[in-house]
Amino acid sequence: MSVIEETQLRGTLLAIHEINERGGVHGRPIKPVVYDPSSESSAFGRYAKKLMVEDGVNTIFGCYTSSSRKAVLPVVERLNGLLWYPTLYEGFEFSPNVIYSGAGPNQNSLALFRYLMKHHGKRFYFVGSNYVYPHVSNRIMHEFVRHNAGQVVGERYVSLRPRRADFYEVVREIRDLKPDAIFSTVVGDGTTYLYQAYAENGFEPKHMPIASLTTTEAEVRAMGFDVGEGHITAAPYFQGVENEQNRRFLMNWKKIYGDDESTNMCCEAAYFQVHLFARALEKANSVDTEQLRSAILGEDVDAPQGRISINPVCGHANLWNRIGRANRRGQFDILHQSTSAVNADPYLVGYGRNFAFS
Repeated sequence: MSVIEETQLRGTLLAIHEINERGGVHGRPIKPVVYDPSSESSAFGRYAKKLMVEDGVNTIFGCYTSSSRKAVLPVVERLNGLLWYPTLYEGFEFSPNVIYSGAGPNQNSLALFRYLMKHHGKRFYFVGSNYVYPHVSNRIMHEFVRHNAGQVVGERYVSLRPRRADFYEVVREIRDLKPDAIFSTVVGDGTTYLYQAYAENGFEPKHMPIASLTTTEAEVRAMGFDVGEGHITAAPYFQGVENEQNRRFLMNWKKIYGDDESTNMCCEAAYFQVHLFARALEKANSVDTEQLRSAILGEDVDAPQGRISINPVCGHANLWNRIGRANRRGQFDILHQSTSAVNADPYLVGYGRNFAFS
């Protein structure tokens, strides 16, 4: 998962650098304590316990996969810490000890499904990594498809530590089934293997795109710009978003990490959540979890994606939704975007059992 986890770390450290450059919070700098769990879910839980018990840290920024989040969750709940989780996820979770700053299904899956139905067709092939996020995301997409007279023609899961050969069978099945679109929740190195296997088989994104919630500028760079070109991602943020806050974010990012380093939705969420934390810390003037939580709920900030806020009902961020198509430069051309942040609805309460769209 390092292809994306490294960018989350960079987003976190950039925000800390900016805050400290301005004098810190009440004149005191933020000092990060950093551990590398090497993408092992169980290690995330062990390091969370180490941070809280040995290092005296009760505010944790991190985790990419839902498996890693679920390993940390019982630790922060038992020891009353606060985890800031910057990754899109499957929804259907609430903890008073987590601030969820990545997109939930009503903020990305729904918009992506509508776009695919309108522009590509009703026959879908699902492929995902074999862990909780893809399984639950696909269950949600199954509901969208079923309630709109669509069809899932195939579904396959690959290991979180896949071999390149694992995707040869996937693309052979896709060739036989001929879906209108491929819905991918593959993560990490497997993303590169999937898109490269697709390209090697001569498929055309114009007619049968891979549509993903997890493929960012970082993965497109890893697979090759020519390989990623034409494929679709739903995300709150792409590097090409046009606003003043994003221009400042990009300027500072590239000043530290280099002109060739792209941002993405995960590092952007990792970045803005630290600024939200600093704002809450300034109000509370305490790292006590209860006081920080009270200070952050309902708080808003001008993030690189646009104005966002933390929903006081569920502790999830109200985020923008966008649909982007990868271009030959490794960036995304924005095909659709909301006019403002979409309220978080992690349990899809506002949709009930009726997912039908007019």
